[in-house]
Amino acid sequence: MTVAIRHLIAGRWVPGQGETVASRNPTRPDVVVAEGGAALSADVDAAVDAATDAARAWAATPIHTRGAVLLAAADIVDSHAAQWGLELATEEGKTKAEGIGEVRRAAQILRYYGAEGDRQAGEIYASPRAGEQILLVRKPIGVVAVITPFNFPIAIPAWKIAPALAFGNTVVWKPASTVPLLALRLAEALTSAGLPVGALNLLVGDAGIGDALVHHRGVDAVTFTGSTAVGRRIAAAAAARGVPAQAEMGGKNAAVVLDDADVDLALEQVLLGAFRSTGQKCTATSRLVITAGVADRFVDALCERAAALRVGDPTEDGTEMGPVITDGAQHRISTAVATAAGQGATVLTGGTAYSDDRADGYFVAPTVLDVGAGHADVWTEELFGPVLAVRRVADAEEAFAAAEDTEFGLSAAVFTQDLTRALDAVGHLDVGVLHVNSESAGADPHVPFGGAKKSGLGPKEQGGAARDFFTHTTTVYLRGGRATA
Repeated sequence: MTVAIRHLIAGRWVPGQGETVASRNPTRPDVVVAEGGAALSADVDAAVDAATDAARAWAATPIHTRGAVLLAAADIVDSHAAQWGLELATEEGKTKAEGIGEVRRAAQILRYYGAEGDRQAGEIYASPRAGEQILLVRKPIGVVAVITPFNFPIAIPAWKIAPALAFGNTVVWKPASTVPLLALRLAEALTSAGLPVGALNLLVGDAGIGDALVHHRGVDAVTFTGSTAVGRRIAAAAAARGVPAQAEMGGKNAAVVLDDADVDLALEQVLLGAFRSTGQKCTATSRLVITAGVADRFVDALCERAAALRVGDPTEDGTEMGPVITDGAQHRISTAVATAAGQGATVLTGGTAYSDDRADGYFVAPTVLDVGAGHADVWTEELFGPVLAVRRVADAEEAFAAAEDTEFGLSAAVFTQDLTRALDAVGHLDVGVLHVNSESAGADPHVPFGGAKKSGLGPKEQGGAARDFFTHTTTVYLRGGRATA
């Protein structure tokens, strides 16, 4: 059954009056998962006004009370994990097991920030003057525009919206229009949990709605996850208005496998990093740098296992990889593989279209390319799909240099059993997240997440880092009056 897309504005669920937005099942594109009218610019104004009207009362609500709403929402999300996980797999294309796991991760994030009231709320400093203390207190920024991508349609929104609300901000949220169903589910959970009118507003629409939010005079901050080009544009627009922006952007993440690595462990983790979620993660492993002593047998085994992955309908038990999100993504990835071959890369496995029933869906075969030592666009440009580029090197020094051959710096993985080499990796690899002997993808809600170099702008997300974006500080010089008899 197709779900009707609605918008949440000032506590009311309303149909959109714009052009029709439809999300399709990427396994069977003739199946419409959710459909409805898009939001209009007038809806943006109404949503921002509602968030503005709610801001003062929500900020004045005790943080434990705000947290209780998040905790109640977490219970709702958790209780629907199986149902919503299946819907997620149907709408976005990751496997059912991954979809259920993502829904549960969203609940975990809500619980983490639901407990924010039990954590440090400010700081006290000594004053050089007698009878005075210096307090650092934190206050919400105000109305936050949240713009989220398709690839984690409930987890990424949760890790933006939960801290925004916990710290007393109100939110206007624009999800990717390809995945509105899970956005509806999360917004429904939060409103059912007791979130007051206007504290969260949801608008589904195209990029124009996002642009209207970014440029809206009533928006006090913008948090975004998506492509580097869009992230830079959003950050520039926010800077022009003098409001803070947080942008988590692209990645071209390397797994470095050294001669002394645990080969079985590295094989498993590189395979997961490259092909889980169909490679549609900003932290996915898209490059493999491998030293000569282990390269031949490792790459042969990797290709054998990649070719054996069960690719198909992600809602079926046993499927290990589903489709990419749209036909446009499918075409872009396939074209990039053909371009790489034209530039001298060798296709070791994959690289061809399916001719069976999967041909009707947006499937891309797990693909491994040996790019040699020459130039290949696939080595530097983010594809966001199940394509792994391989480069062989002589030693660890060359391996770290090859891993750093990118303008991105989101994540990396290093496989070694040598502590000295692991420490060298920490020093040499300029990334926001470094995994030693585990896949490049993965993040936990209690630690900072974000990229170095051109993978991120503004404060990092999650953990204690979130409050650096969602609050500002007031330095209070506190001094009493003269004592009286």
